[in-house]
Amino acid sequence: MNRGRIGSLSVQESIPEDCFFPLPNLPPENHTFTTFPIASGGFCKRCNRGHLIDSGSALPYGRFLLDQLEKNKRLDLDIADDQSDFRFTLAPLYGPSRGQMFGVLICRRQDGVSGMLKAFSGQFNGVWEAPGWVPPLLDVALFQRISDPVDQMIKKLGKEIEGLETDSPQRQELTNHRRELSRNLMREIHDLYAVTNFRGETEKLSQIYRGSGGMPTGTGDCCAPKLLNHAARHQLIPLGLTEFYLGRENRSSTRHHGRFYPACSEKCQPIMGFMLCGLDREHG
Repeated sequence: MNRGRIGSLSVQESIPEDCFFPLPNLPPENHTFTTFPIASGGFCKRCNRGHLIDSGSALPYGRFLLDQLEKNKRLDLDIADDQSDFRFTLAPLYGPSRGQMFGVLICRRQDGVSGMLKAFSGQFNGVWEAPGWVPPLLDVALFQRISDPVDQMIKKLGKEIEGLETDSPQRQELTNHRRELSRNLMREIHDLYAVTNFRGETEKLSQIYRGSGGMPTGTGDCCAPKLLNHAARHQLIPLGLTEFYLGRENRSSTRHHGRFYPACSEKCQPIMGFMLCGLDREHG
């Protein structure tokens, strides 16, 4: 574990100019945009209590980002139209792939300047990183080196299993082998995630997860963990967090286009207690 004030973190990086943006001038309708205050957080084992962050001043800027995405219909908002990457079109969010969560974190730099960070959940159209958006919690190149060969092996086993009789001993053997490969790969992937909090402590994701049962696939890939981790690593003090859903409603009909939601209870709440630890000291 790395300990110390955020300014002395060994993981400290310079703030990428394409992630931290000055607060935009909001149109009048965004200033009047209101919804119920939304708080997100989780239990912190170190402090033996919960830590929370509310939407604060982030809601109107979340509405602004939603409007910009709807208007431009692409993710790379800060790139000229003729240089836009076709992979960043929002069209897939309205089709069979369905929608996605997006988030905004309002934060303050050490020099007192306030700005905003933005994030999308998971991958966007198979892409982990996009210009102007905070990166994931893992090293993408290392993730691909570890996962790609195993994924190919798992797919190969799947085809072999399909060609065998249901009650075949060989089928069961291959099924068990495929399951074990998947479990081992998931453990390796989880170990790639390094999470930093506002006390200047960095831990592996598997060490801070406080949920019941195993850690769900995709833990650490949601908007809130991406935003908070980026802020902690770059000495930014969060002032408000908000998330919204854009696109076709999800299959369980729990997420609808244009609506704002707290960080999820299954993947985010079990790690946000650790991630928010120390933020009250920064505010204080």
